[in-house]
Amino acid sequence: MKVFKKMLAGREIRVEIGEVAKQANASAMVYYGDSAVLSVVVAKENERAQDFFPLMVLYQEKLYAAGKIPGGFLRREGRPSEHETLTSRLIDRPLRPLFPDGYNDEVQIINTVLSSDPEITPEMVALFGSSLVTHISDIPFKLPVSGVLVGRVDEKFILNPTVDELSKSDLELNVAGTKEAINMVEAGAKEVSEDVMLEALMFAHEAIKDLCDFQDEIRAAVGVSKKEVTLNLIDPDILELVKKEVGSDLIKAIATKEKLERQAKVDAVKERVVEHFEETHFFNEIEGNKVYDFETKALLIKNVKNALDSLEQAEVRRLITEEKIRPDGRRLDEIRPLNSRVDLLARAHGSALFTRGQTQSLGVTTLGSLGENQIIDGLDPNEDTKRFMFHYNFPQFSVGDTGRYGSPSRREIGHGALAERALLQVIPDEETFPYSIRVVSEILESNGSSSMASVCSGTLSLMAAGVPIKAPVAGIAMGLIKDGKNYSILTDIQGLEDFFGDMDFKVAGTKDGITALQMDIKIEGITREILYDALMEAKKGRLNILAHMASTILEPRSEVSPYAPKVVMFRINPEKIKDVIGSGGKTITQIIEDCNNVKIDIEQDGRVFVMHSEREWIDKAVNTIELLVKEVELNQIYEGKVIRIEKFGAFVELWPGTEGLVHISKLDKSRVETVESVVSIGDVILVKVIKIDEKGRIDLSRKDALK
Repeated sequence: MKVFKKMLAGREIRVEIGEVAKQANASAMVYYGDSAVLSVVVAKENERAQDFFPLMVLYQEKLYAAGKIPGGFLRREGRPSEHETLTSRLIDRPLRPLFPDGYNDEVQIINTVLSSDPEITPEMVALFGSSLVTHISDIPFKLPVSGVLVGRVDEKFILNPTVDELSKSDLELNVAGTKEAINMVEAGAKEVSEDVMLEALMFAHEAIKDLCDFQDEIRAAVGVSKKEVTLNLIDPDILELVKKEVGSDLIKAIATKEKLERQAKVDAVKERVVEHFEETHFFNEIEGNKVYDFETKALLIKNVKNALDSLEQAEVRRLITEEKIRPDGRRLDEIRPLNSRVDLLARAHGSALFTRGQTQSLGVTTLGSLGENQIIDGLDPNEDTKRFMFHYNFPQFSVGDTGRYGSPSRREIGHGALAERALLQVIPDEETFPYSIRVVSEILESNGSSSMASVCSGTLSLMAAGVPIKAPVAGIAMGLIKDGKNYSILTDIQGLEDFFGDMDFKVAGTKDGITALQMDIKIEGITREILYDALMEAKKGRLNILAHMASTILEPRSEVSPYAPKVVMFRINPEKIKDVIGSGGKTITQIIEDCNNVKIDIEQDGRVFVMHSEREWIDKAVNTIELLVKEVELNQIYEGKVIRIEKFGAFVELWPGTEGLVHISKLDKSRVETVESVVSIGDVILVKVIKIDEKGRIDLSRKDALK
């Protein structure tokens, strides 16, 4: 076993290689603080050529890593949690562009969290380990990639912040990159400026360079030679033949502005070319007859189709970089036509339809009690529930296609998480708005940037639902076409520009700053200059969209929907919680029954949340609880009812369950011969609390109250 060590952000990274999982192509145990991640990579040579790279990246958390037993009936880890899925995507995105073009062997990178230090999140450890094991293996891989987490407290950047530091931070930024450039960004922020975000990215990149050097050092010590592989690249001779046959037809088809019409014309050109090659290139003469050579035909048709795709990509990129013309005719910084409205759904608590070009999102907001918060079964001991949820659904009909329906895909989970992060920064706290909040985005049409359309429809539906968000949030997706040192930044990219472009850079925020950021790069990385230009163009686009949204609904409604439950939050002394619950829960059960099945949630800190669709039942429940926990204060004056008379004084009920004694000497300013001469049973009188003894008995005075 070989051990390598390096200091990062005041903690030691320790890498152990050569002891475990030795049958994989490469493996490593990576320790950072008390966190430990096992990273392995395995490659399997494909027997036949294929048009895609079957890379699988998995990040899996074992609950024993945090000393937990899994929930559920089986008491074992089940399907991946949303966090595991999102982290798998987070690792996949910066790694994928670093494999050679045309390399199509099956590769699996598996990261298993074996020990979890609550102060050190293991996600970036797994990203480091994934790159390291691929870098030291015989699998073709261009250069190492590393990632870090950046926070900002009191305007100072912090590398790999602790949980406490992150709770005070106005920025949570995950950055990955190579020594040369950044190639992945994932961020949530509390309305930070573009300048601050750019500086944070550059701060992260300095640490990334050191980690990449560390991987090079380890490779020099234990790495093996990269194996020779056959890359599935387009035959240049076939590419030239196809190019001649296509002529200008493909260029004309790509210039069609409407998506479905353009797609149909492009497909027609491709079908014509394929048919031409089938008729003229794939047969042999056998005894005077033309006979197809099926094996050669299959291989060459595949090459022809790949060549056509390559020519389509090249033409789209040429139009943008050379002629500054986009497929739909827009300027580089032009946003597609915007349209939106609210209140589509009568019974939903809030609804909005947001349309940008041929991308359309229906946002729906639902409000519930805090007891309906999402339960989380994960490694983080500080996060067991989630109050705000954003879910994204992408049905195949949104792109005019048939396809898979069922549980959410990785893409749907990822897009929902991005929109959730963008809006979470403006969601009011429980004290201000004591509801559990769920927003769902139903994508009804899609031609690029549907996650950012979801941010917009989600914002509109929240305001329509009466959720007092701090500020409206809009999102926009930026693109990049880079040719050598020349590049073009595209505002509000559509599907074709995303597919054939070099960058998908999503930015969401308010008029005052960024709330979420996500960047995926298909090339090896981008520079500070490109990042700055993309951020500033995104700001211009975001402000335009916010202005449009303000014309639809200017601010959150002052009242929630009549169909939404009403919630009242108040506080009681935590020591009085037992009085509200009662023996075996009898008291609170009785309150719920007496108040038409009102919902009551009581927190350990004394916060009480009462929810019902009708206000009168909430008020009744609140009054009942307040009387149960109400405490008498010394020297305070109360109004009470005389409930019993004795020779020595009168007992007065201040409220149900609480009474005190007014001694005969304290009934009036003058001498009193009999209690009955001053008060009778049922009289309502003013009394002052003059004493509370150690047993809780209360002495009252009418004489002092009269003063």
